[in-house]
Amino acid sequence: MDGVVKTVHVAGSGPAVVLMPEMPGISPDVLRLARWVRDAGFTVHVPSLFGVDGACPTVEGGEEVIRRVCVSAEFRALAGGGTSPVVAWLRGLARQAHAECGGPGVGAIGLCFTGNFALTMAIEPAVIAPVVNHPSLPLDDPAGLEMGEEDALAVRNRIARDGLKILAYRFDNDRWCTGQRFAAYRALLGDAFDGRVLSGGSANTNPPPFFRDLVGSPHSVVTAHLIDEDGHPTLKAKDEILAFLTDRLSRSGPGGGSCTNDPAR
Repeated sequence: MDGVVKTVHVAGSGPAVVLMPEMPGISPDVLRLARWVRDAGFTVHVPSLFGVDGACPTVEGGEEVIRRVCVSAEFRALAGGGTSPVVAWLRGLARQAHAECGGPGVGAIGLCFTGNFALTMAIEPAVIAPVVNHPSLPLDDPAGLEMGEEDALAVRNRIARDGLKILAYRFDNDRWCTGQRFAAYRALLGDAFDGRVLSGGSANTNPPPFFRDLVGSPHSVVTAHLIDEDGHPTLKAKDEILAFLTDRLSRSGPGGGSCTNDPAR
């Protein structure tokens, strides 16, 4: 799209959902979430934005990915940078996925480094079900939103015009996504922001090394820190996300083309 080529892993059928990776990449836990989305009746699109697809998150590998991403022109990791330029490409992916898969619109799930991207993607009219999971940007401002003023206004306009709702999750003791950040979302978005907070005591205590040794606190609600046990709060959060997507994307709406499972786009 717009001359920029990235790999997008696609699976399933039904309305489209764009699932963005968390730092340091498309890990086995992100792929598990992708399968859950697929099995819930959606065509899941997982774009490769950084890291090695399918790799287990290690400390050394994660540090190298962070160094590269933080100097990349596609990402704005620090306060004052505004919206990351890669979001424009992701909006294009959403438009294309909607044209192929049809339905009333597209879901977008952001995780960690890409958490807020799900919200800024919603400036694209095709995106009608944004899920903001433990957004960590900007890294140097716990109350920042990684969003330019023009984009913030555009999101507010979509809320007023289209009744957009935003679902979000964090752990209460997450040092990368704090209560200050959720308060800033609430101030910007009002009642359209459904921010749900889980006890850090419910997080998986044995996540992959990157999360255990470098992230250093409960963080990834539905991936690395999820516990796949019936009735567990993190698994309930996953089910709530799938229910949100089903509610927003299964409503009657305009049709579209048939989806494909071409893994590269």
